[in-house]
Amino acid sequence: MVHDIGHPPFGHAGERKLNELMRARGGYFNHNLHALRIVEQFEHRYLGFPGLNLTFEVREGIVKHSRDYKAVEFPELAEYRLDVRPPLESQLIDWVDEIAYNTADLDDALEANLLVLDSLRREAPFFGEAYARVEKSSPEGATKLKFNEALRHVLDVLVTDLIEHTLQQIADSGVQSAEDVRHASKRLVSFSGTGRNQNAMLKKFLFTHVYNHPAITEDSDRSVRCLEELFLYYLQKPNSMPKAHEEMARETLRHVVICDYIAGMTDQFLLRQHQEHFGSLAPAVSSIARPQQIE
Repeated sequence: MVHDIGHPPFGHAGERKLNELMRARGGYFNHNLHALRIVEQFEHRYLGFPGLNLTFEVREGIVKHSRDYKAVEFPELAEYRLDVRPPLESQLIDWVDEIAYNTADLDDALEANLLVLDSLRREAPFFGEAYARVEKSSPEGATKLKFNEALRHVLDVLVTDLIEHTLQQIADSGVQSAEDVRHASKRLVSFSGTGRNQNAMLKKFLFTHVYNHPAITEDSDRSVRCLEELFLYYLQKPNSMPKAHEEMARETLRHVVICDYIAGMTDQFLLRQHQEHFGSLAPAVSSIARPQQIE
């Protein structure tokens, strides 16, 4: 439930721009580490301490679920045992998330008329085979419904592969406890070679035909420009943020407070703020957001 709460407006494109703006001022922005700050610092529910009363394993998973951090580069994360693997639950998150957005983005792309079904069937043969079976059994069915059935099959294939290959790797590794998982020679959750190839087909298709489609990239570029302009506006104009944030900016570096404020916005709220301050018409926001490459 918590793995994506650190995402700023416009997903990974917004994250890259915020990181660029912060790097220019001696800092950085990382959505995983921002999620940790949200649950450890920003949320206030108790008199005795800031943040939420989450277990160590949940907070550790926020940090480590999608990548490994080197202790020498992130000394502030020392308590999260950066020298060992995260628990299996944390290792699952990135792969489950990838299956979810690959299949959801195909569905969204079809709805947005950005997907050529024949190209998908040709370039992702395991989807093509699933679609052919559906078409054979229900030749008179609506194209969208046949697509839905084929996509459900793709989802089942990928999830099953992830589960079965992970179980095999756990058995082969000989781990008997959560601590054994931490000290395993590699992360134990992954696709098989076949599953990895099938997933890669979907990713390649999405990057080639959807995420790099002019309708998506132009919209994303305009939105990210709005983010940058708003960041610089808040930086240069005192008392331009809400009172609580302006008070924080008197005790913390202003650009850090601005970054936190913008990172907590929704896409539409940021565009409304931009229109309020600059008067320009904000772009429409697509539901398809180019994700981060996962090697």
